[in-house]
Amino acid sequence: MSEAKAIFITGGGSGIGQATAKLFASRGWRVGLADVNRAGLAETLAMLPAGMVETYVMDVRDREAWVVNLDAFVRSSGGRLDVLFNNAGVGTGGPLATMSFEDIDRTVSINLMGVLNGARIGHAYLAKTPGSCLLNTASASAIYGSAGLVPYSATKFGVRALTEGLDGEWAADGIRVRDLVPSFIETPLLNATTGDSNRSVRESVVAAGLELTPVDAVAEAAWAAVHGDKVHTYVGKTARRMAFAARWMPGSMRKMMRRGVVNEG
Repeated sequence: MSEAKAIFITGGGSGIGQATAKLFASRGWRVGLADVNRAGLAETLAMLPAGMVETYVMDVRDREAWVVNLDAFVRSSGGRLDVLFNNAGVGTGGPLATMSFEDIDRTVSINLMGVLNGARIGHAYLAKTPGSCLLNTASASAIYGSAGLVPYSATKFGVRALTEGLDGEWAADGIRVRDLVPSFIETPLLNATTGDSNRSVRESVVAAGLELTPVDAVAEAAWAAVHGDKVHTYVGKTARRMAFAARWMPGSMRKMMRRGVVNEG
């Protein structure tokens, strides 16, 4: 095996994936970037050291593409897959009663099935690399169900559940499983609209007086999660406050959701 550690990142063309790629590459890791957005991949590639990065135009719903691209990346990394970062996701806002089935299906297939695909297919590669880790991107929407983001929130609860389950299931294989639970992160997902209005999640967050967390803070949290022992890593003040409130003050969380405040990472 090559000595340089290797991370494969889905959703690597922007936001959390891009910031994480920059951080890990700066610390000597080989990086595999996967995204459906070819232009986004090129943008991220330009930010990273030459010779340490491979890019793959890939839809996480495509299982054959997962196999082909992980095969190619692991060959380029000298047989290593230290971290598989299941990060790709989409944000879909609005009331469930009027949401199109197409939007519901797309959200579930990318945010949940895409993560399950990565876990199921990635296991064989991770199991061959001692000390490996599966890292998933959940959300503060996985702490308490989010009004105005129900399908999104449901998928992130699923990501949280599979993280906990696989951390137990894969312990015997020497694979650690972790997730990030970010609150409002300054990424394109905040452009999703909420409720019956055309107001974006970003505008709702600002109006509610909540903070936006820089994407670089999530990248640092990804590094800490991969190297630490916590199954869930909360990122941002809002996520930490929500986790506390959901446990100790569930009534206040219920009232907040009835006011239409959403919590999307």
